[in-house]
Amino acid sequence: MKNSITLLSLFLFFSIAVCGQNNAQNQEESLGSIENPEMAVRINLDSITLPKSSEMLSEDSFWTIIDNSLKQTTNQEDQEIFLVSAIEKLTPQEMIGFRLRTDQLLYDSYNPELWCAAYIVSGGCSDGGFEYFRCWLISQGKEVFYKVKSNPDALINEVVEGKESYEFEGFWYVAMNAFKNSTGEDLYSYIDYDTFVTNDENYPLLKFSWNPDEPATMGKVCPVLFQKLWK
Repeated sequence: MKNSITLLSLFLFFSIAVCGQNNAQNQEESLGSIENPEMAVRINLDSITLPKSSEMLSEDSFWTIIDNSLKQTTNQEDQEIFLVSAIEKLTPQEMIGFRLRTDQLLYDSYNPELWCAAYIVSGGCSDGGFEYFRCWLISQGKEVFYKVKSNPDALINEVVEGKESYEFEGFWYVAMNAFKNSTGEDLYSYIDYDTFVTNDENYPLLKFSWNPDEPATMGKVCPVLFQKLWK
């Protein structure tokens, strides 16, 4: 009888010890996943197969994000931070769409008349400068963008005394940075360039009616800007 009791006690002891070890191991694994949430998210994102896309984000959604950035910030640096954060809240597909919508707007505004306006307000404007000027113009919101696009002289309403730069280089990268932050991947790897052709690789060849070496020709394209700003 005593032997039976002894064996039963030993059995219960070892059962309790084994259960305790299992519980401790499970707790450690749970804590490990809690302590490394970014790793868990990255693993989930890595498991997603995202096809290449040529679908732009809707204009309404795009301009809403831009408008919100203007309402919530007072300078370009903060606006860039806000935009990256806002785009990170989109799906990977929508992040790509934001970049494609940007490319479309840059393509649509690639014309010699707007380049003349940029040249006057900046006192000169290279190829890269014109690209960053149009990024700045987009960052000013839908109303300003389309108004200046249709009438470059309307840019005079956006001129601020003492302001030297009308460029926003960082705007070019906001979608790529948001995509990289969220997925760890390069956004450009997921663009279907066979279908989406309205990008900087396919800009049309421009014919200029103005020449900075003949300033009067710029005055014919943007008379208001030329009269008030050109020196």
